[in-house]
Amino acid sequence: MKIQESAENYLETILILGQEKPYVRSIDIANELGFSKPSVSVAMKNLRTNGYILVDENGHITLTESGHKIAETIYERHTALSDWLMKLGVDKETATEDACRIEHVISAKSFAAIKAHIKSETEK
Repeated sequence: MKIQESAENYLETILILGQEKPYVRSIDIANELGFSKPSVSVAMKNLRTNGYILVDENGHITLTESGHKIAETIYERHTALSDWLMKLGVDKETATEDACRIEHVISAKSFAAIKAHIKSETEK
């Protein structure tokens, strides 16, 4: 299922924050992304309605299985692409920004080819 780029960014952020913190709240996401709390609240409602996240009575946000799958896919693309761009000589800031844009539009087929190329280059 194809979801909007903004939703993918939110899911990826929840995944990353969940690795750094014992629990994730809307305010953590707002602070991380530089968005307003009301904007994040609307996004969390949409993600919850679509079955990508769960929010408990304390406001702690967790990814559902489908949300986790999307977040991991986007995060893998982001890290692989940004690392690859830096190995090609692109500065870290530019590589990270470009990877963030590319990760949402690249096809699974093209990304698999890039991953295979990266793997073959590191095995040399």
